Amino acid sequence: MQREGVFREMKLRRAYEKPSEKKARVGAESLRRHRKLMRKRMDREGY
Repeated sequence: MQREGVFREMKLRRAYEKPSEKKARVGAESLRRHRKLMRKRMDREGY
């Protein structure tokens, strides 16, 4: 359940999130995923 994001989803739905806060959170999550992907790619390919 944790891997599917059920707990995170429950926590987010517990309280109202302003649209500006949601936009900032989604952007930060996207950036985190991209950096993780780039780190993995750098380890694998070496450049």
